[in-house]
Amino acid sequence: MTGTAAAPFTADDYRARMERAVRTAADAGLAGLLVAPGPDLVWLTGYAPIAVTERLTLLVLTPDHDPVLVVPALEAPDAVKAAGAPALTLRDWTDGKDPYAATAALLDPHGRYGVSDTTWALHLLALQRALPDGGWASLTDALPMLRAVKDAAELELLAAAGAAADRAFEDIRTMRFAGRRETDVGADLADLLRGHGHSQVDFTIVGSGPNGADPHHEVGDRVIEHGDMVVLDFGGLKDGYGSDTTRTVHVGEPADEERRVHDIVREAQQAGFAAVRPGAACQDVDRAARAVITDAGYGEYFIHRTGHGIGVTTHEPPYMIEGEEQPLVPGMCFSVEPGIYLPGRFGVRIEDIVTVTDDGGRRLNNTTRELVIVD
Repeated sequence: MTGTAAAPFTADDYRARMERAVRTAADAGLAGLLVAPGPDLVWLTGYAPIAVTERLTLLVLTPDHDPVLVVPALEAPDAVKAAGAPALTLRDWTDGKDPYAATAALLDPHGRYGVSDTTWALHLLALQRALPDGGWASLTDALPMLRAVKDAAELELLAAAGAAADRAFEDIRTMRFAGRRETDVGADLADLLRGHGHSQVDFTIVGSGPNGADPHHEVGDRVIEHGDMVVLDFGGLKDGYGSDTTRTVHVGEPADEERRVHDIVREAQQAGFAAVRPGAACQDVDRAARAVITDAGYGEYFIHRTGHGIGVTTHEPPYMIEGEEQPLVPGMCFSVEPGIYLPGRFGVRIEDIVTVTDDGGRRLNNTTRELVIVD
């Protein structure tokens, strides 16, 4: 069920990413980047420590020397096995030594550095004490688009993850819903994602009946009943890249209003997708989808942004929301997921991952967006 394994990224791939990160940081007026364990470190080096502890692990990227990974000595044997390790200089430190002084020696004492959002306060405060005249900025604020534009290999991995999630939906729609708890259906979805190649399941939202009006309900012990609308939102990581898709199904034949609301959301999702093109602003996607729902009289019930970026995490910049003027660029990948949520009654959401192409957009999820009837 899992298909052919993707070709791994090479040291040259990671070297190119680190070089691009340094250039991007310089363009933003930063002296360099400091990257702690988390998605940025994985994307830049391929290294994910087995456990993140109080011991400092930090990638130092500056234009005046090759990349350096400061790493505890007891973890160096694992770090050297990372795919990007040949593009790095590993500088290990032993317990009893001061890793912050060693790191500070690599930095301009008056420089301003971008710091990954996953950096513990413990480490950043220690670096601030070592470099009291330095400056610091979160990567989300300073370089929000660092990972946003995917290359061809990344797009292939995202497409494969999306196709695997689609297969999970095609399987789940054939299973019984009525008389089973949301937790049971959620467990089935998780098993299906893993069966179709996902190494990590990040979420399996199963919002039945009134629970569907809570966008992030996840799962509960409610027994799904005949006549329920059920929101299914699920995803995770396959070969290191994310999937995230939502379809809303109905147990038995829907009422007229349920079908009408679903049709409105489907039209809004299509409008958001149609707004995707190079040069358009992120907020244009949100505006296009939201206008359909507002014009239909349900604007107050669309209570979240239209989309979020996806890559080595299932939520990352860019965000499709009013006020975000970041232009769309070919290679960006993000969700388009409008919804309507009627408190105490039901909810509807339809979500595809979309990538920007040279002349528009391409969906990475391709299951039907029509209302699916389940048993």
